[in-house]
Amino acid sequence: MWHLYHFPLCPFSRKVQLALGEKGLGYELVTLYPWDADPNFRRLNPAGRVPVLHDPTKNFALIDSQAICEYLEETEDNRPLILGSARARAEIRRLVALFDESFYGDITGPLLHEKMKKRLVLRQSPDSRILRETQRLLHEHLDYIDWLIDNRRWIAGSQLSLADFAAAAQISVVDYLGDIDWKDHASARGWYRVMKSRPSFAPLLRQKMEGLPAPRHYADVNA
Repeated sequence: MWHLYHFPLCPFSRKVQLALGEKGLGYELVTLYPWDADPNFRRLNPAGRVPVLHDPTKNFALIDSQAICEYLEETEDNRPLILGSARARAEIRRLVALFDESFYGDITGPLLHEKMKKRLVLRQSPDSRILRETQRLLHEHLDYIDWLIDNRRWIAGSQLSLADFAAAAQISVVDYLGDIDWKDHASARGWYRVMKSRPSFAPLLRQKMEGLPAPRHYADVNA
């Protein structure tokens, strides 16, 4: 069985979990916090970063969420997530990169630093200026998701794809941190409710970050 090294609020680990769940692949979670990577883990990934998908029986490790998802696409026929024509697959990859890079850089990464690392590791208060800026940028990203859903059935087109799971993984972390104001974003909110209702999403809704409880609405698929 695969071992997935993760920490509960890593959006990239969550993307891999969703891909594994959609494909019906079994895995065991191994929790590893980014500020406490042990030497054994660094033998798998010298950078000390999650996610890492490891097969201990074959002594084989995959590093980087997109590399892992691409590997699963190439080796597992069940439930393709990068699908359609060459043009459609390119659009899926474009949007995955958008959420992995831009959304994370603008929203998820800063919030994790301000609301998780400062609280649990640095013992500092969050910077209100940074929190206000992430809220402003979050509304811009949600506006784009609204537009995508208003003009397509799913994020990248007519079929559910890895782009939906990349987006939902990022948003789920922001939602856990209690920072989403869905006002004026009905389309994005409706799409996210559908994503939360998928069986592959259930393990994410059960995961908790020690010392940082989720808001009451977090695990409610109708919230």
